[in-house]
Amino acid sequence: MPGVGVKIYSVFFKLLLRHKLQSLAAAAAAAGGEDDAAAFGVSCRADEATAPSNPAFSAADGVASKDLHIDPNSSLSVRIFLPTPPPHPHSRRASEPPPAIANGGSAPYRGYLPHAVSSPRAAASARRRLPIVVQFHGGGFVSGSSSSAANDAFCRRVAKLCDAIVVAVGYRLAPESRYPAAFDDGVRVLRWIAKQANLAMMSKVGGGVDTFGASTVEPWIAAHGDPARCVLLGVSCGANIANFVTRKAVEDGKLFDPIKVVAQVLMYPFFIGSVPTHSEIRLANSYFYDKSTCILAWRLFLSEKEFSLDHPAANPLAPDRGGPPLKCMPPTLTVIAEHDWMRDRAIAYSEELRKVNVDAPVLDYKDTVHEFATLDVFLKTPQAQACAEDIAIWMKKYISLRGHEFSY
Repeated sequence: MPGVGVKIYSVFFKLLLRHKLQSLAAAAAAAGGEDDAAAFGVSCRADEATAPSNPAFSAADGVASKDLHIDPNSSLSVRIFLPTPPPHPHSRRASEPPPAIANGGSAPYRGYLPHAVSSPRAAASARRRLPIVVQFHGGGFVSGSSSSAANDAFCRRVAKLCDAIVVAVGYRLAPESRYPAAFDDGVRVLRWIAKQANLAMMSKVGGGVDTFGASTVEPWIAAHGDPARCVLLGVSCGANIANFVTRKAVEDGKLFDPIKVVAQVLMYPFFIGSVPTHSEIRLANSYFYDKSTCILAWRLFLSEKEFSLDHPAANPLAPDRGGPPLKCMPPTLTVIAEHDWMRDRAIAYSEELRKVNVDAPVLDYKDTVHEFATLDVFLKTPQAQACAEDIAIWMKKYISLRGHEFSY
């Protein structure tokens, strides 16, 4: 069972969360119909703590980050995390860290230097491409952001453990932007990444680089990202978005070319349905996110006209969910917590995937609660660290160029 401190913190957390949702509901009712501001949306709440981006490689974890606003017509943004790249062969030995990091500081990003290498092996290292992890934060569709302190720390951990570029999506929040805004934003970001890869390929002419699209190319993704090794990772409601975007990528792969979604990770997905499961009954008043509060979040996300607990956004096994057949889905890792009322439906979805021969393991962590690996109060716990490491081990089966010997 969670400790006394967690139980006490959970009580205050639930009170504040319910008050916040009720305030948002009242504000939405007062605002009435949509206006230009509502169409633009918000991707971060003013009362939530954020972590500043740092384009230099941090001395703490060797990961650099930066923010980009990628859609002029909405508040959609991303925070990109880039782990320390391999050193230039003429600047220092491979085993040496960047000088500033070695001295306890931060090393500025200087890009890869693929020219003037001394051997084919060094050239291969200089051209090394990193897999891309597209991450969707949690928060019940109404709170959280790609730049929140907790999400920043989690994404840094994933970037370092997986040796991958992480693109954290700052999608539009409800009730200012209701369904399908957050889901459309997820699709838009994946298409934006594909565009960066295409521009990077089109700009290379005869071994050199021309200026075609130079003003719009994002250098971290264009220079270092491997679009053929893309993983979608969603946290809580972000898992619902990740699953939706994955289905879109499976259904219409040409739309996202050259992106290839090789796997997805669903961390305690925000699934629900009209027929209660055993865990939804037994754990309805569980820690941090009880069922009644989460239903209120769903009411803020879905319009009154289309509100249903069996909406395709809420229930992935609903009869009218549409999309591609489950057998076409990529490998899917599901993470669940022992004291989370949403666990049974996540397990059921994973079981349906396994029935059609999709690699869909479930990692079940004892004495844990919803968002145990991503909520700020839990980030430094052994369970949170172990969860990130387990995700990295499984993910490397699909993003490693050499394959990986571990499995579940």
